[in-house]
Amino acid sequence: MALCGIRFNCGWENVDLLCSSLNSSKRLVFSNRKQSIRRSDCNLNKQRWGIRCSATENTVSISETTKENVKSVEEEDLEHVMKFKMSDFVINDSVSIGLGGRGDELVFEAMVRNSQCPLYNKKVVLRRFTSTQAQRRGRRSVEVLKKLVRRKLLYHSYSMQVHGYVDTPSETEQSSFTLVHGYHGSYSLRHWLQLSNWLPTLEATLALDEERVRKVGDDTVGGPAVSRLLRIVRVVMRDLLIGVNYLHSHGLAHTELRLENVHISPLDHHIKVGILGNAADFYDDGPKNGTGDNNLDRRQMMIAFDMRCVGFMMAKMVLRELMDPLIFSKFKMFLTKGNDPSCLREFLLPIICANNPSGNAGLQILDRNWGAGWNLLSLLLATKSNGRISCLDSLRHPFLCGPRWRVDPSMDLIRWGLGSTAIRIAEEYIYGTHQRSRLAHFIGLMETLNPFPRPKNWLRLLPGKWRLLYCTGRHIGLTFRQPSTRVLIDDVHLSVVRANDVNTNLIYTSDVSFRVMIGANWPHEKTGITGRLQVSSQFRLTAGRRLYLKEESVGGKHLGATRNSQDLISKKPSKRWRRAGVFKDPPSSLPVAKLASGEVEVSMTVDDSSLQNVSMAQNVIKEIRTQIPPEMFDLSKMVCGTYVDSRLLVLRGVNGSALFFTRSCR
Repeated sequence: MALCGIRFNCGWENVDLLCSSLNSSKRLVFSNRKQSIRRSDCNLNKQRWGIRCSATENTVSISETTKENVKSVEEEDLEHVMKFKMSDFVINDSVSIGLGGRGDELVFEAMVRNSQCPLYNKKVVLRRFTSTQAQRRGRRSVEVLKKLVRRKLLYHSYSMQVHGYVDTPSETEQSSFTLVHGYHGSYSLRHWLQLSNWLPTLEATLALDEERVRKVGDDTVGGPAVSRLLRIVRVVMRDLLIGVNYLHSHGLAHTELRLENVHISPLDHHIKVGILGNAADFYDDGPKNGTGDNNLDRRQMMIAFDMRCVGFMMAKMVLRELMDPLIFSKFKMFLTKGNDPSCLREFLLPIICANNPSGNAGLQILDRNWGAGWNLLSLLLATKSNGRISCLDSLRHPFLCGPRWRVDPSMDLIRWGLGSTAIRIAEEYIYGTHQRSRLAHFIGLMETLNPFPRPKNWLRLLPGKWRLLYCTGRHIGLTFRQPSTRVLIDDVHLSVVRANDVNTNLIYTSDVSFRVMIGANWPHEKTGITGRLQVSSQFRLTAGRRLYLKEESVGGKHLGATRNSQDLISKKPSKRWRRAGVFKDPPSSLPVAKLASGEVEVSMTVDDSSLQNVSMAQNVIKEIRTQIPPEMFDLSKMVCGTYVDSRLLVLRGVNGSALFFTRSCR
């Protein structure tokens, strides 16, 4: 058990003094706040009813029969576990505040010294609850045990075992309830991740030998740090999901899944889900009582909450930077604002790589297998509860399955892999002939598998801010050109806003940020003079189709303009359509969102007045038009949209070039 929080060295005789000091400090805040209110209430009662405000035994005591009834009910609820006495244990000298630094919990390590007990000479953990709310959590964890011990093998493997309890008499002033549960080492999962050499130590604890690795599905042992970290994440996540699914299958939700509440046992090499003091039932009055719709909604909401917590734990295990409270607060704020979790990579990339430009092991893990890790993370942290993935589906996800396990990906995962691969190629910025052909190939496959071809879906998904990643029509890169004015393009964004909710009119704004570099030291000094170029236009969105024709020529003359389009369709499938795996023959046409542009407005601002003259502005605009695609400078050249989802967008220009965008959430 992890002794987390502040540690003290004291014997058992000083524990009561420590508990009383913690409770008194906790009550002091409320006593100072309510002191004047209580005095005024007493005076008011004296004047109105003539009752003396004295704490006598008759006014605060409960009848003896009521005490006996309550005691009998509590003993009946706890009869399935053992009842201990404090004299049965030898307490260690170390004591700490409980989970998350709670002041109403104290955690001890102890050894059972009662020879008549079946746990004789075994180490246990005593969790002492002092406040009324904490004691309720302790008793609740014992009640939950009734539902989980039906399948003892799974319970002992994936949950923290509860042996019994110690209940002090309620007549004393310092009443408490002490939970006796299993000892699974002195580290929680958070403590493991905070160790400097946590990876080799955790591998030794889990005993990742050849047989264990084979069961996990990985065909590599050792290897680079990225492969080792991925293997550990798979082992921990699979055990954690099995334990959480065990709770869900018994009609319970943990509701408190955190790194501090998960432990790794060195005995059976399993992940132990912590104390179930806050476990909640899916059904209010049992599964057979109450309305079915309310029970289903409650069950879905609770499972979704647990899966969100699992997503947070996975993010912290893979991306160690999220252990920093400041970065993790930004991460949670991104989700709290309602942003789509599928855009997490676009959001986290500049934050995580700020101090590590050479590369990040966590990013490499999530980017592997065509971005399968980002896909699982987005499903665990989905904005809507009905869109979150379940434990069983998570266990079948390709990210958690090793290369030896054959997993048939869904069509959504195929689209995700195509988009993630295209993003990675565009980020490498190595635009040779083979790279450009591969990008064009992936973009063509994405257009074929477009999940939202109808304009009504585009009206829902298109509004927002998009960042230009790649254009198949023009790429300058590093050349030997000597322009008259040197301009460095920073980012190119496309913002889309609905004009109103009645019609299908959209307002497109192309925003190009750039820097004008003056002087001979521009190769080493890239600050320059900042500026912005904005192009806006209004579009009308309608339905359309894109024809795929076969180009044939007889005697050097193209017949595309003379023959019927249906006759020009290629009869033999090309490599592009054959690899898509869906179409046996190339499609004759695909539905697209047709864009009809209106008037175009262009404006440019430069932060330095020395550049605000006609000739300099013309040179700057000329250089910008040379580097960016012409569709971003003249929005009227965009004719249709061929692919859109929550994170990616593909628009086609009048010359057939494809503009590849990713949603920007910065």
